[in-house]
Amino acid sequence: MKTPLLQFTANGIYCEKAKVYLDPWKPVEHAIISHGHADHSRYGHKKYITHHRNVPIILHRLGEINVEGKEWGESFVINNVKFSLHPAGHIIGSSQIRVEHKGEVWVFTGDYKTENDGISTPYEPIKCNTFITECTFGLPAFKWIPQAEVLENINNWWAENKAEGKTSILFGYSLGKAQRLLKYLNTDIGEIYTHGAIENMTEVLRPLVEFPKTTLITRETNKEQLLGNIVLAPPSAHGSTWIRKMVPYVTASASGWMTFRGARRRRAIDKGFVLSDHCDWPGLLESIEATGAEKIICTHGYTDIFSKYLREQGYDARTEATQYGEEEIEAAVASKSSISA
Repeated sequence: MKTPLLQFTANGIYCEKAKVYLDPWKPVEHAIISHGHADHSRYGHKKYITHHRNVPIILHRLGEINVEGKEWGESFVINNVKFSLHPAGHIIGSSQIRVEHKGEVWVFTGDYKTENDGISTPYEPIKCNTFITECTFGLPAFKWIPQAEVLENINNWWAENKAEGKTSILFGYSLGKAQRLLKYLNTDIGEIYTHGAIENMTEVLRPLVEFPKTTLITRETNKEQLLGNIVLAPPSAHGSTWIRKMVPYVTASASGWMTFRGARRRRAIDKGFVLSDHCDWPGLLESIEATGAEKIICTHGYTDIFSKYLREQGYDARTEATQYGEEEIEAAVASKSSISA
């Protein structure tokens, strides 16, 4: 039986012909990394290859590593297997990984979204035979409203809180979501304060994207300075002693999970804004169709439901287990970051 070009192993997605892994979750010799979130770029590999915009991100997160940056569409050959990176639109520096051998093409999406957020290189569909796709939001209930509308609602919420003399606290992942929010916050309303994990990551990204001015919250920051202004913080800061010193405040979360009212209640959040760095249901289906792929492999997310739907539409679709799922791992990364209080 022919060995698949890419295999799912105990260490990660493996290309045996090239002896290279894609986003491995255990330490390996050679790894091609799709993006900087902690579930996809882990410590311990001997050699990393990624897009050059992701290099400063993973150096910041992983420390001194052996990493090589590539351009979009730049082909590189390892043991007669041709690889290239293509925009995924998920966060800054996020890539799809194209793998070709003897005319057979596979594409691994990593995480991706089809809406242009204005700070990440927009997603590009890549023709292939086999498409390995995430389906974090692979249910028909997930259908995003345009980013501009969500961001207008966020700024209006901030202005209302300011009129009531309250501090606005907005939660988002320290890499990706926080910068997407920051880019479009209206500084005519007030000042933007940040948690240390978000401030540090944003400083890494400022050479790549122009962001508004931010002020790091330190031990010297008092709650009077914060009144009427907005604070960007990772979800892990919610309920911490760091945040309790900011009373009176109003909290909000920007996430695709805010589609479900129960998610907001469970997280004890005052307001939820539906804003995701992943594809919604229509985005997933449109992306798959655009690839022309005959075979679809569904990884993290609603894999069983989504793959069943694809089979009903005539695709050769199946699921594979991985150790991706950024929410829990990203939260752990943020909680390890120093919290200035």
